Amino acid sequence: MLNEGAGSWTARRARKTPDARAILHAGRALTYAGLHDRVTRLARALRGLGTGPGSRVAYLGPNHPAFLETMFATWSAGAVFVPLNMRLAGPELADQLGDCGAALLVYGPEQAAVVARIRGQARPGHLVAVAGPAAGDHDYESLLAGPPPEPADVPVSLDDPSLIMYTSGTTGRAKGATLTHGNITWNAINVVVDADFRADEVALAVAPLFHTAALNMLCLPTMLKGGTVLIEPAFDPDRVLELIARYRVTSMFGVPAIYDAMAAAPGWAAADTSSLRMLLCGGAPVPDATIRRYTDRGLTFIQGYGMTETAPGALLLDAEHSLAKAGSAGVPHFFTDVRVAGPDGTEAGPGERGEILVAGPNVMRGYWGRPDATAAVLGDGWLHSGDVGTADEDGYVSVVDRIKDVIISGGENIYPAEVENALLGHPAVADCGVIGIPDGRWGEVGRAVVVLRPGGNASEADILGFLDGRLARYKIPKSVQFATGLPRTATGKILKKQLRETHGGTTA
Repeated sequence: MLNEGAGSWTARRARKTPDARAILHAGRALTYAGLHDRVTRLARALRGLGTGPGSRVAYLGPNHPAFLETMFATWSAGAVFVPLNMRLAGPELADQLGDCGAALLVYGPEQAAVVARIRGQARPGHLVAVAGPAAGDHDYESLLAGPPPEPADVPVSLDDPSLIMYTSGTTGRAKGATLTHGNITWNAINVVVDADFRADEVALAVAPLFHTAALNMLCLPTMLKGGTVLIEPAFDPDRVLELIARYRVTSMFGVPAIYDAMAAAPGWAAADTSSLRMLLCGGAPVPDATIRRYTDRGLTFIQGYGMTETAPGALLLDAEHSLAKAGSAGVPHFFTDVRVAGPDGTEAGPGERGEILVAGPNVMRGYWGRPDATAAVLGDGWLHSGDVGTADEDGYVSVVDRIKDVIISGGENIYPAEVENALLGHPAVADCGVIGIPDGRWGEVGRAVVVLRPGGNASEADILGFLDGRLARYKIPKSVQFATGLPRTATGKILKKQLRETHGGTTA
């Protein structure tokens, strides 16, 4: 095969385990042979529409087999796949389509309205509807019709770009992290090795596949091993528990909010979770209370740390150490290196805070069309994460906070994630975020924005009193504001900039 990239995976799986289930969706199963046939047909259609090496093909829609088919077909044609966040507004989508110069957009029926609104803005050359195409658009299934095509080997190397994944844009306009086929492949190998994926895996993909963790930490490692991906378009905690029992799900990925919702569901106590072997969690710091809900039930809760720019795995806390090192993000993946470095670039000692730096074959080549932004994070051969971490004597790294979110109060550094973790121990607190606000005496002080549990009752004095004795006095916020919810990215990270805009101000 001339194609040594990830686009060749369906062909390799079809020749190795053609009858194994690749995808389960809406009660239907698709084998690896069936998947490869559909991918080959779609790749032919994409080439017929002018898609070739280096072209960008975007996808907009919820989790669906068409997402994976389009991705593999794009790669098979030598083109670059651009998964778009379906939660974005029309102007944001138009900006990303224009930024990457997408030649073609495949969209789900749920996104028909937003696609109609952005047709005149940075419009791709072709629009393909998974169902119910508008006038002038191509119909997805019609593109796959016709006699089986001959495979077209398009030369693709591991150094060629495979994905443009836009970051969440918490610090401004989103940047497109450009990941190569090598980045994708080495990340999948890292995960298979470190998390011990198996050929009989049944992986529940309920977190959005346009997010790098659900795609690259769960879906692609499962398919590399020849397991089954159970695709669910949206998260509902009771339905997830039912699917786990019905299909004997062995693994899934979720952000902390997903696991909290499952543990709070009415069916949690009686749910049959005996098939679950591996629960991967990431995207945001994981509260201790969340970890305990699962480990107390005997389930293996595996935390990790990564970012879009590292495809995304950087650290993983394996099952063997999930209890002894609970709360840390683990050690570097097998083929990845991680350092915690001080401001001068030297290695931080055990327990000392520093910036988390990452290097390895899974680290992106750069940001699409943004050489200055690329140089700012990759200038010295290490990816500068912008995250603060510490390493213990055994090399296990804990993620403390974002550098930009650190509150400096009277010369002392306050790390909001530490305060948020303590606040989540309050029985009435369902969610919280801590921000810095201006203070005439200390420069900055903390403010907690708290979401109470249904039926929960707590005052500002109750919340702050709860922290007394649990945290140093200077770390305790000086005020509390209550909210009905917190703004978050698709990966579960709190949008601190937005939180500061709505709940900032002075202490008065």
